[in-house]
Amino acid sequence: MTPTRKRRLIMIGAILIAAAAATTLIVLALQQNMTYLFTPSEILAGKVPDGARFRIGGMVKQGSVERGQSLTVAFVVTDGDGDMRVEYNGILPDLFRDNQSVIATGSMQGNHFLATEVLAKHDENYVPRDVAEAMSKAHRKHDVPVEADKPTP
Repeated sequence: MTPTRKRRLIMIGAILIAAAAATTLIVLALQQNMTYLFTPSEILAGKVPDGARFRIGGMVKQGSVERGQSLTVAFVVTDGDGDMRVEYNGILPDLFRDNQSVIATGSMQGNHFLATEVLAKHDENYVPRDVAEAMSKAHRKHDVPVEADKPTP
């Protein structure tokens, strides 16, 4: 093997090793930053890994909002099949209220969800896709008419 070929082979090997290392680091970083969305019934069924950071989505249960000291708020998120108590310390969105879609980001602490961020739906037509699919599934299970199933005039 000539010295030129040997240098090229070493350079190609170094580039391949660097590319593999970069790909590995990117995949690991993305896995740590991913937050999956679960419904209360999925959480109660044990589909959430222990200690994982994730999002919970559903509707704020009627009459479940409890305001505590200062900015502490507790409420129940439901999907029709299961209820999950959520605790949050912060300012809630203006559109947060009973019977509205909500997504909270955080993690489980014992048997309740400790939220670090709470998002409420912003208008009549918007529901996050993941929440809409989960709610549609729950509605079909409980024979609740869904907007898409209603005839258009």
